[in-house]
Parts: sequence; structure tokens; C-alpha cells
Amino acid sequence: MSSKPTASLPYARAWSILCRTLHLLAISILLGGHAFNAPADRLRPMLYLAIVSGGGMAFIEAYPHWKALFQCWGILLFVKLALICAVPFAWSHRFAILVVVLVIGSVGSHMPKRLRHSWFLFGPLVAPKEAGK
Repeated sequence: MSSKPTASLPYARAWSILCRTLHLLAISILLGGHAFNAPADRLRPMLYLAIVSGGGMAFIEAYPHWKALFQCWGILLFVKLALICAVPFAWSHRFAILVVVLVIGSVGSHMPKRLRHSWFLFGPLVAPKEAGK
């Protein structure tokens, strides 16, 4: 049984796995496509899928503790989202931007929990699941 004070999303784990899988697929194709100069029209759907699936993962992770988006992982997410949305406007730098997005994602996903869940705007180092206890 969950220690969350509010209801969680139905099938959150399954949705999270689906979003993460789609996100990894989209980013892989997107980065590889740009590395080998695939036509933009063929890569655009992967750009949108990367944005939507990343947003889906953030929604699932943050629900119902929306202020968790202002933890380190959320701030990194906003940075990655801004960078990936800049690709169409900084086309000549698209590969470098996507590499930076990938590095931020990798480092952010593998940093220690105490850093990933540190709060920038809402106080001490407390993960949302621990805050409800």
C-alpha cells in the first residue's frame, strides 16, 4: 500500500514504462538521424514523440506532488525540454544540442537520489514520497 496521502494514477508503473520506452526509442532515432543527416521531415515525428513521452514521464513522476517539478530532476527536465524545443530554431547546432540533452538525461537519471530530489525552491532535501510519511 502506498504511503502517499492522495490517490496515485491508475497503472502508473505501466504508463511510466511505456513512456520511457517510447522516449528512449524517439531520442535514439532522433540523435542517430541527425548524426547521419537524415531529412528533417523524417525526424520531426521523433522530435514530437520525444517531447510528448518526456512530458508524460514527468507528469507520472510528479503526480500528485507538482512542486516536485522544482526538484533537481524537474529543473533538469525543463532545461532538456527548452533545449530540444530549440532544435528547429538552431538547426545548424541540432546534433550538439541533442548530445547535451542526452548527457543531461543520463547524468540526471543516474545521480544519487538525494541530489536528484533536492529542492531548489521549497526547502530541505526531502523526496516527495518521504515527505508524506
